[in-house]
Amino acid sequence: MKKVLMSLGLLFPLAHTFFTTPSFQAETPTYAKWSQIAIKETQARYPNVNIVDYLHIGSTSEDGLTKEQFKLWLKDDKREFGVFVTITYWNETGTLKDIEFRETDR
Repeated sequence: MKKVLMSLGLLFPLAHTFFTTPSFQAETPTYAKWSQIAIKETQARYPNVNIVDYLHIGSTSEDGLTKEQFKLWLKDDKREFGVFVTITYWNETGTLKDIEFRETDR
């Protein structure tokens, strides 16, 4: 029993440090601003449905523009469907250029 208590005594300071000191900082994704816009604009376009799921598909950059692609899953009383939202913005200024919506049943 003494060995067990000694082991616990030696491990406690290490465990305390491990559980109280963050080993990493959560970073805000670069697309966070655009995901908020995608959600807000989808809610405006489809005001009577609930957004039940969200996915950031990815981004592509070309000729000074970046396209962020998202898929949102929507549901109302009559149906469930997906909406692909593509947001295009200018890299240099970070300003919105265009938003495209495309519905899908998958």
